[in-house]
Amino acid sequence: MYRYYLPGDEAGIVTLWNRCLAFDPVTELRFRKLVLLDPNFDPQGMRIAAIEGRIVGCFYAVRRQLPMIGTELEPDKGWVPFFFVDPDCRRQGIASRLLEDAAAFMRANGREKLLFSAYAPNYIVPGIDKKAYPAGAAFLRKGRFERLYTAVAMDYSLVGFEMPEEVRALKQRREAEGYTFSLAADRDLFELIQFASNVFNPDWGRAIREGLLQQLSMQQILVARQQGELIGFCLHGGYEGVRERFGPFGVDPSQRGKGIGKILLYDCLQLMRAQGMHGAWFLWTGEQTPAGQLYLKNGFSITRSFDVVCKAL
Repeated sequence: MYRYYLPGDEAGIVTLWNRCLAFDPVTELRFRKLVLLDPNFDPQGMRIAAIEGRIVGCFYAVRRQLPMIGTELEPDKGWVPFFFVDPDCRRQGIASRLLEDAAAFMRANGREKLLFSAYAPNYIVPGIDKKAYPAGAAFLRKGRFERLYTAVAMDYSLVGFEMPEEVRALKQRREAEGYTFSLAADRDLFELIQFASNVFNPDWGRAIREGLLQQLSMQQILVARQQGELIGFCLHGGYEGVRERFGPFGVDPSQRGKGIGKILLYDCLQLMRAQGMHGAWFLWTGEQTPAGQLYLKNGFSITRSFDVVCKAL
């Protein structure tokens, strides 16, 4: 039987998810927060395959119904945050049928392209990890999803962390030039959220705002200013309340090349280590971007790679 999500499916979906997506398991609580409580969730976009009442496949497609910022609904796009089929039921055309149903749902709602995944705010992974899920990557290729770009996840061990003397000296030089580096305060919030949203990504501003309404503490956010003007920020624990998750993090492009990002990066790592954390990690950056190069040059290592892929509808 092929259908869409019905109330009561949650436990079956999570159980099968954890069997199929071993590198990215979820709890029912996390599934609730990331999927069921997503303002863009539409039950008809979650296609289900069931045999004798048992869920054996799930393919979730979502389109934006609530704008990320302003009135922008990205009306040409749909996203696939996840899909999976019971290993015992593969090679029977189940995934292909679920993809067809999801694509039909998106076409009926005027979408022209379907991405895996790149969906904000509640993505699970940025794209397909072809090393972890070679069968899933092959399925997407067969389904005419084409690679747009590759994102990488990185990790940093905080065991034995010590602030490099060169960073201390760099910070002192910049402070002598009029730069300041401090924990965020209430007076910073409006400007910080606007800066994160407008200079970088609306999802970053959303993450800060919503994080502070939940578990995120002001003591987890650092801001940099030059002569009083906000020029950079760095934080940890901004997504899902996971304190070891680093970011978002950004420096005004006009200020790059002065080591401001390096200072904020090490100040944040120091802050995390002082709270007893043993590691820092994040899910998504471009390896060749300025941020990606900064991470790699300062001790982060690539731990996963994700291809963001797209299918024309």
